[in-house]
Amino acid sequence: MMRLSRYGGNPNIGVFAVANESLAFVASDAPADFVKKIEEALGVKTVLTTMAGSYVVGSLVVMNSNGSIVSGLADGREVSIISEHIPCMPLDDQLNAAGNNILANDNGALVSDLYEAPVIEAISDILGVECVPARIAGCSTVGSVCKATNKGCICHPDASDEEVDLLKSVLKVDVLRTSVNHGSRAVGAGVVANSKGAVVGDDTTPIEMGKIEDGLGLY
Repeated sequence: MMRLSRYGGNPNIGVFAVANESLAFVASDAPADFVKKIEEALGVKTVLTTMAGSYVVGSLVVMNSNGSIVSGLADGREVSIISEHIPCMPLDDQLNAAGNNILANDNGALVSDLYEAPVIEAISDILGVECVPARIAGCSTVGSVCKATNKGCICHPDASDEEVDLLKSVLKVDVLRTSVNHGSRAVGAGVVANSKGAVVGDDTTPIEMGKIEDGLGLY
């Protein structure tokens, strides 16, 4: 199932929410209609929260079915909210926008190539998957330019063949290049998705919608 939406006038809805197969964390001031679309399209329970005192939950949190990683700037209350639902690790690194810098599903993860080895090892431990440092289309913020589920992955339209092959190898799903929100390359910022459905920024064109549907295997 796919739905179009926006958050407070912003079509980059992936900045404000993150989901796995059963759960979504959504900015605490999200409109009821936005929350309803995520619940219906993804078939998840939603939990409203802030992260590091802000509403950019999708940029600061990444998760799969095994665990979650949150910004190291998160306060104790925010970490407690996340931990009630899924194992949680605050990211103690200068690059603490976990949602932007990490791309993960239940099979594997790509992480920013700017992370040091001990950080990558900690990320691998909490997510329970192999983590590979990389860039996609010259971007170290791999989570902001790709979106992966357990059924597929969509990525920056300028990703090279070698980068697409790496995504396929690590995430163990098919990969399709596309844009979102009428040409935006920040694919991860424009989509909230799991294997059951997706909510997409409402500036997304019909052609982009078709590619997102194909890439994420939402038939």
